[in-house]
Amino acid sequence: MIDWYFFIPACFALNLAFGPNNLLAMTNGARGGVLFAQKAAIGRLIVFAPMIVVSAVGLSVVLSTSAIVFSLVKIAGAAYLIWLGVSLWRSSSGLGKSNESIITVTPYQAFRSEAIVACSNPKAIFIFAAFFPQFIDVSAYWQGYALLGVAFLLMEAIAVFVYACAGRFASEIAADKLPLIQRLSGLTMCVFGALLLVSPQPQRN
Repeated sequence: MIDWYFFIPACFALNLAFGPNNLLAMTNGARGGVLFAQKAAIGRLIVFAPMIVVSAVGLSVVLSTSAIVFSLVKIAGAAYLIWLGVSLWRSSSGLGKSNESIITVTPYQAFRSEAIVACSNPKAIFIFAAFFPQFIDVSAYWQGYALLGVAFLLMEAIAVFVYACAGRFASEIAADKLPLIQRLSGLTMCVFGALLLVSPQPQRN
């Protein structure tokens, strides 16, 4: 039986942890609004769903035993994060004070960015491959993984809302500082990419 009283607060804390995808939600909330950010975040949820299934059949084993696979995922993810960070920094110069200039990406571009970043999100890989198994009853393995997966996705959607609201609030109280906010977001995204490059390979339990 799943210990929901422990799983829900522990997992939600992980959902709320500041990382590349949540930074994107905050950035999208600032430049396009809460609804814009939530629609874009569907991209990460679509990616996370099959990642949960893959983790159930051995993602942790693959990542911990195959240095090549782990390195490829890490390098590709880091490169995209750095590219995204540079793009955010460069596009900040075109931001004005009017609402019409705040949205600098299309909904599809924001959706695609959320999905690509989610593919190499180290937080998600850790949750699915290392955190979930601690709550699984082997006598109901697949049912347990499915329930945990649904709970995670619901809490992830709530986390998106929280970060999008924070981004929107920041843009409204400091509209003239939006270019600076976007530059900081770009710089932070580059830092995430650099940290991903030096992240160690997970060890098999």
